[in-house]
Amino acid sequence: MKIISLSPAAEPLLDPDLVWDGRVGDLATTPIDDPVNPGGLRATQALATAILICLMTDARAEETELRDGDVNRGWPGDSFDRDADEPTLGSKLWLLRRRSLTADVEILAEDYTRAALQTLVDQGAVARFDVAATADRPNSRLVLSIAAYGRDGGQVHDQKYAVLWEQLNGVSDPLSA
Repeated sequence: MKIISLSPAAEPLLDPDLVWDGRVGDLATTPIDDPVNPGGLRATQALATAILICLMTDARAEETELRDGDVNRGWPGDSFDRDADEPTLGSKLWLLRRRSLTADVEILAEDYTRAALQTLVDQGAVARFDVAATADRPNSRLVLSIAAYGRDGGQVHDQKYAVLWEQLNGVSDPLSA
């Protein structure tokens, strides 16, 4: 399973500082002639990057959430000494990789996405998120629509992401063609 951006122009790279080509994510850098930070890390889309990190980092699952054969995942940093009330990082979207694209998967995807993004609300980065998941069965993907709103009620982020089901029922990877 992988997450890709569904930008209106269908460009392979995302706007934020974390760029994603559908296979690999990497930090964006500034040009060598940048007057402030030549050749350094680009930092112009902090919210969009934080959303991607929340979605694309695997959160550790409870043992009861795992199916036979599942190996638990999770960001290693959550294993270290941290405050008991400190939230864990990531989403449980990875748990859906062995599921069929049904209505209950759409509901679970919305729940997992909201839970993963809640840390940004708790930290005051945004006031709220609107999340919708829609199964795109012909393309073997789940489309996540995510809109974020600031404290003034204005929309500060609006993006669609696709969670692709790979190697499921012989479906080939559309990005490898």
